[in-house]
Amino acid sequence: MSGSLVIAGLGPGAEALVTPQVTAALARATDIVGYIPYVARVAPRDGLTLHASDNRVELDRSRHALEMAAAGRHVVVVSSGDPGVFAMAAAVFEAVESGPPAWRDLQIEVLPGITAMLAAAARVGAPLGHDFCAINLSDNLKPWALIEKRLRLAAEADFAMAFYNPRSKARPDGFARVLEILNEACADTRPMIFARAVSTPEEAIRIVSLPEARPEMADMRTIVLLGNSTTRLITRDGAPIVYTPRSVPMDAAPE
Repeated sequence: MSGSLVIAGLGPGAEALVTPQVTAALARATDIVGYIPYVARVAPRDGLTLHASDNRVELDRSRHALEMAAAGRHVVVVSSGDPGVFAMAAAVFEAVESGPPAWRDLQIEVLPGITAMLAAAARVGAPLGHDFCAINLSDNLKPWALIEKRLRLAAEADFAMAFYNPRSKARPDGFARVLEILNEACADTRPMIFARAVSTPEEAIRIVSLPEARPEMADMRTIVLLGNSTTRLITRDGAPIVYTPRSVPMDAAPE
């Protein structure tokens, strides 16, 4: 087979945060496949076909990309951020596993990108400086009960947390429940960061204590970060700094 498939991360928004490796793959591509707003970030050119689709057809999108690669095309499947973080890499490999045996022989490469989680953390300091976890708050692909369980266990383990897809028009009440659970489980004033459209002209950063957080502070363009029990806020002229120390006192281990 002479075709190829690249699964690439376009970063959080700014062109400067797209890696040179991804830029080179886009320049070689004959076809770009992805969710409508992500495909729109790729400039049209002669010899390039853009295949944009809705957000709830990930497996269909993956199969289409694999079919084109098997036919000899050089296909790039694009995601925002990193393609392995709540994005298209897993969907493509799920399609490979369940698809024709010939797809397993395709040249497939995953190119990492800068996630919204990491871009947001860098804007405010180092809130993910110690152990942390990332949780997708959308219940489109998993039951809400599982989200609640993971929230409680992550809080019990004292992880810093990053929340993707916190609040949409279709499910405006879910994030309110998330805040209830976190306030109950954490019971302190650790900082929560609302970072909207990081690295774009619409960027907005807001830092509040967990009890001050409100559902309307988030939407689908917002990444939400929550510190752990040791996370600190340094006040200064200008924007404050939030960081989580890399060390934990030995006597702080849970019983």
